[in-house]
This record gives sequence, structure tokens and C-alpha cells, in this order.
Amino acid sequence: MGQTALVSAIAWTSAVSLAAWVWLLLCQGFFWRTDTRLPPRRDPGAWPPVCVVVPARDEAAVLPASLPSLLAQDYPGRAEVFLVDDGSSDGTGELARALARRHGGLPLTVDSPGEPPTGWTGKLWAVRHGIGLARARAPEYLLLTDADIAHAPDSLRVLVAAARTGGFDVVSQMARLRVDSLWERLVVPAFVYFFAQLYPFRRIGRRGARTAAAAGGCVLLRTEAAERARIPDAIRHAVIDDVALARAVKGGGGHIWLGLAERVDSVRPYPRLRDLWRMVSRSAYAQLRHSPVVLAGTVAGLVLVYLVPPVAAVAGLVGGDTAAAVGGGLAWLVMTGTYVPMLRHYRQPLGLAPLLPVTAFLYLLMTVDSAVQHYRGRGAAWKGRTYARPDAVPDEG
Repeated sequence: MGQTALVSAIAWTSAVSLAAWVWLLLCQGFFWRTDTRLPPRRDPGAWPPVCVVVPARDEAAVLPASLPSLLAQDYPGRAEVFLVDDGSSDGTGELARALARRHGGLPLTVDSPGEPPTGWTGKLWAVRHGIGLARARAPEYLLLTDADIAHAPDSLRVLVAAARTGGFDVVSQMARLRVDSLWERLVVPAFVYFFAQLYPFRRIGRRGARTAAAAGGCVLLRTEAAERARIPDAIRHAVIDDVALARAVKGGGGHIWLGLAERVDSVRPYPRLRDLWRMVSRSAYAQLRHSPVVLAGTVAGLVLVYLVPPVAAVAGLVGGDTAAAVGGGLAWLVMTGTYVPMLRHYRQPLGLAPLLPVTAFLYLLMTVDSAVQHYRGRGAAWKGRTYARPDAVPDEG
């Protein structure tokens, strides 16, 4: 009787998981599709002035592969680059100046903001300093990009054309992350897949939709919208600053867009699992608003959606439970099918698709570890600098 009840429970759980996957497939903004690329655009009659702001802390290892691509932008209007050396100890600022002398191109200003005051997290203090420097040039747009992002020569041109044509206050591209090591191939495409599941790109660009997100490596921001939304001061506590920026702009009535990039690439390597673990766990619990209830629901959801299908399929086959085997197998098949487009986008073997439950289990552990680090009082960290827990940061008005 007890074994029959267990078999029945597995079958019912697999059915619930399958129903969840059917809903995700059809009702979650078609998050699994990878065809959300830069919207239709046309060149403006007059190209507006743009300032590029690059926060950089200990980035000497990646700067030679990224900064020259910014300096070499083929932009018809006035543009210049402001690199904010945020307390680097590896000669980032000096290297940036040397690269500018060697490669030429757009004008480069390198400056340092000093230590951030209480209440500022991550790189936002450096971003604030860079925007302050840029303000003297009266740019119509700001390109906020990370120091590890390499841009195609026409990147700035097509971003501005897309923003002008579509009337967007934010145009952001999810840079293609590196996938050279074994762990990068297993974890990185899934990272973008999970992000798109949380923030379906098709909904972000829709006026009236509540979904808002951006990808911090490449954000073209209209200066007027930034001032209206008080960026970055209004989000100075945010650990996930790109999503907070998008929410602030959209909440103020702005029109935003986010999609996958084709020729905007991150050159930062994550060769070991430890490196990827640190990247995810740094902000995972912040994504859950530091709520134990939301954490418990997330863990339960990950188990139901990603782990139950393979377990039910195998248990059903071994135990002779046809319903469990079919339900789990179908849910696993739908899951695998939705992951295939992302693997194709990253030019990875499609044989990795059935392994998504393994990667999801790793993300589950990373999320729990993020919560553990939070309650140990370690707070968030960015480039070796640790910040107070958000609930311990005073509001400075």
C-alpha cells in the first residue's frame, strides 16, 4: 500500500511538473526564443552626442581586449569615453591611458572617484562619477558598458539608431559571454536562459508591461531619462544595478528594450566552477529580495520544474510506473526543447540540452549559498570590495 502511494505521488508530481512546463512554453513570453535582436532602425539625420562611461576596478587583465574596441567606434557624431578607475591596484588607469595612446580613436578621459560613501553598492559610485564627468559635454545619450565588454566597430552607431528610431529611453544588449571552458559551456548558456525566463525579452520592450530589465554590460541610456529617474542616485543601494536601472526608467514612464547581442562580447574568463559560482551567488539572494519565504518558494520551484522530470522518468522506468515515466519524460523533453535555441545561440553542442537539470541543481546550490553569505553578514561584493547588507544601509535621502 505504501509503495503504491509513493508511485502515485511520483506520478502526480510529474504531471504537475509537465503542466508547469506547458505553461512556461506557451505563457511566459516565449522566453526560450532567441530572436529578440536589435529592433528595426534607420540612421538619424543628425547623430546626437554620446558619452561612454566605463566603471573599472582591477581590470588590467581584460582591458587590452575590450577598451580598443570602444576607442575604435565608427560613430558619425561626437563621442568620447570616460573610464572611471575605481580604486584599482593593478594599474588599470595607467594601462587605459597607454592603450589610448597606442590605438587612438575616440577621446579618452581616465579619472578616479575616491572611496564610495555609505549607501552605495557595487560599481554605481563609479558610474555616478562617470556620468558627472560626461554631463559637462551635454550628451543626449550615455553608453554604460563594463570594462570586460568588447564592441563591434558599429556597436554605438546601431544602438543610437535603434534608440532614435524606436523612441527608446534604454536600449540594452545581453552580451555574449565566454564559453571556452567546460564549466562555462555547462553554466553560461543556462545563466542567460534563466535570466530570460525571469525577464522575458518580448515583454520588456512592450509599453504597459510591468517586466523591466537591462544587461549591465551594454546599456544605452537617454540622458533626459536618467535625470528624470535620478539614475544612479535612486538605485544606489541596488546590488543588481542593471535591473534596478531599467525598473527606475520604466517606472518613470520610459520606454525600454532588451535583447540578445550578436557582436557585443564579454572577454572575461570564468574557467573554474568557483569563478562562476561567485558570479551567480553574489547577487542571487538579492534577486529574491532577501526574503526567506521567496527563497523557499524558489528552491521548491526549481526542484519541481527542473529536478522532478528526470527523477520521475527514471523512477517510473525502474519501478514500472508508466504514468510517472511518461509525465517525467515529457516534461524533460519540453525542458530540453526550450533550451536548444540558447545552445544554438552560443554555438554549443545540443547534447548539453538534456543536462539542464544538472545545471539547475548547481544554480539551486548557488542561490542557497548566496542566502547563507547574506545572513553571515558578508553582504554583496564587487571586485574585492564588500558592501553592507541592504537592510543595514542607512538611507541618505
